[in-house]
Amino acid sequence: MLFNDLHLCDEIMRAITDQGYDAPTPIQAAAIPMVIAGSDLLAAAQTGTGKTAAFTLPMLNRLRPYGNTSPSPARHPVRAVILTPTRELADQVYTNVQNYSKYLPLRSTVIFGGISMDPQTQALRNGVEVVVATPGRLLDHLNQKNISLAQVEFLVLDEADRMLDMGFINDIKKLMSLLPSKRQTLLFSATFSPEIKALADQLLKQPEIIEVARQNTTAETVTQQLFKVEDAQRYRLLTKLLRHHEMKQVLVFTRTKQAAERLAKSLVKDRFTAVSIHGDKVQSARLEALAAFKEGKATVMVATDVAARGIDIDQLPHVINYELPTSPEDYVHRIGRTGRAGAKGHAISLASPEEEKQLQGIEKLIGKPIPLEDSKAMLYSSHSFAATRSPLYVDPGIIPGRAGRPREIPALFLPPRQPNANSLTAVSQENTEQ
Repeated sequence: MLFNDLHLCDEIMRAITDQGYDAPTPIQAAAIPMVIAGSDLLAAAQTGTGKTAAFTLPMLNRLRPYGNTSPSPARHPVRAVILTPTRELADQVYTNVQNYSKYLPLRSTVIFGGISMDPQTQALRNGVEVVVATPGRLLDHLNQKNISLAQVEFLVLDEADRMLDMGFINDIKKLMSLLPSKRQTLLFSATFSPEIKALADQLLKQPEIIEVARQNTTAETVTQQLFKVEDAQRYRLLTKLLRHHEMKQVLVFTRTKQAAERLAKSLVKDRFTAVSIHGDKVQSARLEALAAFKEGKATVMVATDVAARGIDIDQLPHVINYELPTSPEDYVHRIGRTGRAGAKGHAISLASPEEEKQLQGIEKLIGKPIPLEDSKAMLYSSHSFAATRSPLYVDPGIIPGRAGRPREIPALFLPPRQPNANSLTAVSQENTEQ
């Protein structure tokens, strides 16, 4: 099947062509006709399979008749709301909306917390048809009467499973009460948990159901490896792995915000170009870190599960679980950051004896053991920066954001004022060796 077979309008087809796509993924091929037909939808697919385009393309196709070039805000009421659990995912979805609607006279904006509300308020008051938002910030704008949902015809809940995990259920219910009852609702999730099915029963009306892959499976394109290690050796093993594989771009996961920050600082101290992204960072710092990682200025990004939602990096080659996640489902989400859209990926997990319970839960969920590697062989390998000229290695004095001065080299003793020829030769050789 090709996108030409899905009866999308010419403007959207032109935008799809600009993105370099010609064939839809399975979730897109299944969902797009149903959304165009007007059905409510409950859809699950592995992460990285194109869920965003699966709801964005048909939604924009149905909004096309409302497009106009009038400068009047009244001619651009909000007609579609896309809810996401995190700021990064909201920004990612908004980018997709912009890319696919660039030839349509439709306006869109994104609103999330952590930054000033003023620019968002201005955009809303200027009139927009599509709003991508996190639940809390959308409620803030509703409370200040910056936005009206009276004419909303489409509601999308993206990564609904994560929204429930993050405790957004009350915010979602409040928003539902402010939306017209006559609307099309699309609920997309990486998994079909009992909680998701219960939420779908409350929000959806006779929905179509799509599940394009077995629940909680990992992509076949991702090579998985497991290293069992004592906690005291965990950091050393991580640096050995980074050097051994000469990783040019790697996303490293920790369980907590504090661990993410500590780990990133330790890596920078050991001359890796590393950044961190987590909930304690202000939004501007999170966006700056993400941009540095995407542009290759930082080769390692340390992240928590929540902050990593929405990180969509083309051809991300490596993911490392520095600590195993508490929830087995998060393992699937983590390694789903690599091996996306058919590309090959590499996922490495480090597990201490104290994490044996988490490991058993993960292997039970994915239905197979993670291949075990020799930790001692890696820990005591002689692989080094000098031997490989790894791209991760940089002079500590030029690492972006590195506090302090470059490493100082001790001064050499000066030779005698009137040296003989032999002493000059000896000093010269000593300087050369150093």
